[in-house]
Amino acid sequence: MSLLDNALLATVADAVRSAGATLRDRYTPHARGVGLDEIVHEIHANDAAVLEVLKAPLLAARPGSQWAEDELAGGALPGGEWWVVDPAEGNINHVHGMADWAVTATLVRDNRPVLTVVHLPLTGDTYTALAGLGAELNGTALRVSAKTDLGAALIGTGQAKPGEDERALRKIGDSVTAMLVNGLVVRVSVPATLQLIQVAAGRMDAFWQFSDVRSGLVAGALLVAEAGGTVTDTDGRPWTLAGRDFIAAAPGIHAAAVKVLAPLA
Repeated sequence: MSLLDNALLATVADAVRSAGATLRDRYTPHARGVGLDEIVHEIHANDAAVLEVLKAPLLAARPGSQWAEDELAGGALPGGEWWVVDPAEGNINHVHGMADWAVTATLVRDNRPVLTVVHLPLTGDTYTALAGLGAELNGTALRVSAKTDLGAALIGTGQAKPGEDERALRKIGDSVTAMLVNGLVVRVSVPATLQLIQVAAGRMDAFWQFSDVRSGLVAGALLVAEAGGTVTDTDGRPWTLAGRDFIAAAPGIHAAAVKVLAPLA
């Protein structure tokens, strides 16, 4: 990465924090909406409010960059630089008055995440990473867990999006059972990024997901990798945006986690 990217990181962080203030202003400590239509309306309203203040500054910060429009899409992107953004990562939690949500922005260059900012408006915490230059929380370097025993590990997973097909849901269930047998404690929650920042910070030891929704993975993938973690598919091959599944783990337990998950993928 170049010095330009260090300056860009500060610009992106400012934009994401400003967008986070918009999302925070929309937050209530009680659930909004009873029926599905009401919930979906609130989710879309959150996205629209944040994108109104975030999209233009990010595109202006990197002339020639493009915008990945569908936050639930997966797979590889065309070449060049793309902003992969989740304006309300954990939107379902926000709408239900819970605290696990964030604003994320990741610059993907030729299908590799190279810069990311994850901001948690309720706490004021900002996680950042630059490819090759490390990951930080509020300016302090992050480091993954030193665990070497899967049996002592706190591990997480969750749905990538609503409406997963039955085969995918059964695979998630089988993998949770397998990890409950082999690990210490398993968390099943959404969104992915809110678990991946815990892996990057060494508070959790691994996270896996059977899906390729890129907006939920690219930020955490870069944070974990830059904090010294191992990011692969569930067969242990280097993870790419074209991958169908994902695991990010402390190096000391990665192989053991792959051994558990690979037969289920």
